[in-house]
Formats: sequence, structure tokens, C-alpha cells
Amino acid sequence: MGLDDPDDAAVWKIDDERALVVTTDFFTPVVDDPYDYGSIAAANSISDVYAMGALPFLGLNIAGLPEKFPVGVGAEIMRGGAEKAIEAGLILAGGHTIQDDEPKYGLIVLGFVHPDQMMTKAGAQAGDRLVLTKPLGFGVTTTALKQQQATPEDIAEVVGWMKQLNDKSAQLGREFIVQGATDVTGFSLLGHGLEMAEASGVKFKISYQKIPFVTCAHKYAQEWTFPGGAADNKLFYGDRISFAEPLAEHDQMLLFDPQTSGGLLLSVPADQISAFNARAKELGQPVWEIGEVTAGTGIEVAV
Repeated sequence: MGLDDPDDAAVWKIDDERALVVTTDFFTPVVDDPYDYGSIAAANSISDVYAMGALPFLGLNIAGLPEKFPVGVGAEIMRGGAEKAIEAGLILAGGHTIQDDEPKYGLIVLGFVHPDQMMTKAGAQAGDRLVLTKPLGFGVTTTALKQQQATPEDIAEVVGWMKQLNDKSAQLGREFIVQGATDVTGFSLLGHGLEMAEASGVKFKISYQKIPFVTCAHKYAQEWTFPGGAADNKLFYGDRISFAEPLAEHDQMLLFDPQTSGGLLLSVPADQISAFNARAKELGQPVWEIGEVTAGTGIEVAV
């Protein structure tokens, strides 16, 4: 996997048993608490490795911090990232920091996957069921926080989800030989889903009522606290999305809402879905079946 593929990481086959997965991600703060920010940024960076079905192995910090940034705040960002890396079994071997007017933090992450267990955006097949492993609504809620409109309870809910690793989701993918997957991040559910459908040469049919949202998502959607990226996503992907039934504009926009450290979107073979759901319950991993893969092109959203 390289520049010609829309996948979440680059992959280099070492031998018949191992492929090296390489990725990087970093961004400006999405929450006020520096420890939470570091933890979310690390979880988000590691997620691209999980999206390929891989186990993370080695990481490096990437940070840009203002010259007059309090030392304690920078330390808390790094601590959040380090403790999340420990949770993921990732070795953090240093990194690099520069001065920047606006804080930025993330990781370079390396992982390993067996070539036969690798998940890609091109692996979805007609008849598969589409499964999502985290709810939506992170972008609209964190933007409400920036606009000083979000309640502490709503932020706590969203932060809890964003800090959650996608390790168990990737484990499920490996155990059930899932071939099609992506993580749902900045390009939104519909953007990343469309990349997956087009790479696989299939159509996704999604049921809106089956999509999970954080409890405050619709409230902030009605207040239109969407980040600018939501409009960009709709502009870029919208002509390849069809809504089978009327859906309020703010409800549509929730499907274009950029997610930070979102869940995985998995294409699970239909004959495996019952066992998949049972195993997810054993692992304590929430999963929602939101649609199916069919012949055709694009994405169709039904109410």
C-alpha cells in the first residue's frame, strides 16, 4: 500500500509472515485539558495502524509548542500521549519538538500485520454488512466547546469516546478475516465510507436510524456548531451521496461531520455477522450494524 491507494497507512511487505505498517498524524487541540488532548491525539494516530488490522509496535512524538507555553502544560500533553501509548503496547522512542505559534501534537506509528490479515479500503464485497465501532458527533461537539456552548457533561462523553483505542475493533477484524475497513476521522463517515466503496468497486447502503450518535450530537447539530470541515466534506463528496428519503439538513451534516479519533468502519461477511457480534460482546466492544454492501456505486442513505 502506498501513494496510489486511499488507505490509512503505508504497508511494506517484509516476508510471508510480516508486513510493516507506517503512518503519522497530528493536529491542534480539540479540547481544553492538555492531558486529554495528548491522549486523544495519540489514540487518533495509532488508529490508522488498527484500521489496517495491524498491531502497533514503535512510535515517535511530533510536537509544535509555543515559545512561551507553560512547561507544565506541554508535559501534560506528552504524559497523555505516553500513557495512551503504554495502553496500546506501543514503545515511544522519543521524537521531535519545534516552536510553533499554535500547539500541535501527534505520533509517527509503526506496526506489524500478517499479510493475510491486512484490512484495506478495497476489501469490501457485495453482501457484506457494514459495522461501526464508535458513535458520531465528535466534531460538532468539540466545535461547540470552542464556541463556549458545550456543557461539561457533553464534553466528558465525547472525550471518553475519543480517548478509546480501536484495538479491540482491529482484533475483531483479524479474528473474522475482515478484508474491508477504514477509520472514521476527518473526512467523516460518508467521506471515508465513499473512499472505501469506490476502492472496492461497490455501493454502500446505510440506514440513518441505525447510526449511533453521542447523546448531544443532534442538539449541537440543530445549533449548527459544525466545524468548517463538515461543509468541505459535503462539497467534495456530496455529489456521490444520495439520500433515499428527505432528511433535515442538520441531520445530513452529521454524516459529513469530521471525527477526531473515531471508530472503525468494517465490512463484515454476512455469514460471520452473528458470531462477530457475539465476540464483540465478549470483548466489551460496542458495535452497530448500520448498513450493507451491494453492487453499484456511491453511497445511498435511507431513513
